[in-house]
Amino acid sequence: MGYSLLSPPLIIISLLAQVLLVVHCIKTGRNTIWIWVLVLVPFGWVAYLGFEVLPELFRSRATRRAVRGVSRALDPQQELRRLENAARLSGDVATRQRYAEELVRLGRHAEAIGIYRQALGGLYEHDPNLMLGLARAQFGGGDPGAARATLDELIARNPAFKSPDGHLLYARALEAEGRTDAALSEYATLSQYYAGAEARLRYGQLLRRAGRGPEARQVLQELLDHARAAPGHYRKAQRDWLGAAERELAEIR
Repeated sequence: MGYSLLSPPLIIISLLAQVLLVVHCIKTGRNTIWIWVLVLVPFGWVAYLGFEVLPELFRSRATRRAVRGVSRALDPQQELRRLENAARLSGDVATRQRYAEELVRLGRHAEAIGIYRQALGGLYEHDPNLMLGLARAQFGGGDPGAARATLDELIARNPAFKSPDGHLLYARALEAEGRTDAALSEYATLSQYYAGAEARLRYGQLLRRAGRGPEARQVLQELLDHARAAPGHYRKAQRDWLGAAERELAEIR
């Protein structure tokens, strides 16, 4: 049986909402008129939610991210279609770059390579960010040699350009090509300054595969020791890499 508007459960819920929202109104410095609305107007808390709380909630960055995440889950191609249409209409380099990045995110690397090559022309022929994007697409498409060659040209054309992620991609390309010693050298350098845990983890993993167990153990243990002393937000952000490092270390022992 449904409850009438005067039923006790609904009255209790309404009173609780009034109290909580009056506190919210005072703490957030809202116009005090809302306090009278909440106290004196039946179901005034519904108006307060609609005009004050919900608009603020949907303006927040976290909420926008959550909405985008749900939208992508329901229609993974939605953003791609928007970017494809924008690239077709405007044709500018920045739009093409975003379109190519979305293609890479969706695993459509061959198409992304084509878009990057279209963008790499004229004044942007040797643009470092476009070249780095192209290398990512080449590596993701299973061609580490092409990715490494693109990165070599990137540095030759843009010697002042610095990118930790680009350096990591270079080391991974060397590893995928089977150039273990060169990859280990790059990982060793990279692990000294790379902000996240991925570089050290990959360094330790390659050391282990190369038969250098004691060195791998040291690298991974130092990574985990550093993480324990780091702020909680670092451990949360690097949780997957740190978990992989713990499993890798357990295999060495």
